Amino acid sequence: MLKKLIEVFDRAVYHLEGSSPAVFYLADKEGGGILINTPEFSDALLQELQAIMPLRFIFYPSYYGARDVDQWRAASKAETICYGHESKRIKGTIDKALEREDRFSRTVDFLVMSGRTESSCLLRCKNKPGILFFGPVLDTGEDGWPTLVLHDDDFSHENRLIGALGLQDLKFDYAFTDDFKSGVSQFGPGADEAIQQALKKVYE
Repeated sequence: MLKKLIEVFDRAVYHLEGSSPAVFYLADKEGGGILINTPEFSDALLQELQAIMPLRFIFYPSYYGARDVDQWRAASKAETICYGHESKRIKGTIDKALEREDRFSRTVDFLVMSGRTESSCLLRCKNKPGILFFGPVLDTGEDGWPTLVLHDDDFSHENRLIGALGLQDLKFDYAFTDDFKSGVSQFGPGADEAIQQALKKVYE
């Protein structure tokens, strides 16, 4: 079931409850409907998404969230997108492998933070209130806010540690991760300050 998490100005964010990795739907009036990660294909879910806003793009922050890629692509006619090397790990057709300067629209772009996987990539809504979809780059901490958790199977611990330092300069209000759970995960407003405080503890 899709649950609306936030609605602000010209966009809304929905979460598919029970999905793992978490599946989100960004209904953006300028960029169109953007599905972030895909679950097992469901025609009923596709119709639910289309009723909110026509599905235009399917974005994979990493290969972890790519499931039934070709079924979703064929049924929705949406463009499948990921960054760089993730396309080599995804089973299915990727229409566009992003480069650093690519963006969805004037206000929706990407931030590359490789390390958890070779080409992990964030989706960012730049205009206020800012929204970040971290994919697997951050995990839910003990207090519910996203933080940096190193994993044994990380592509590069060093890249993750260096990349997370750059988050200290970003301003955003809401943040979502691949391990998001309704009623447990904190997502905002105030996500940037909470994440910065969590990251300080990691680097101490």
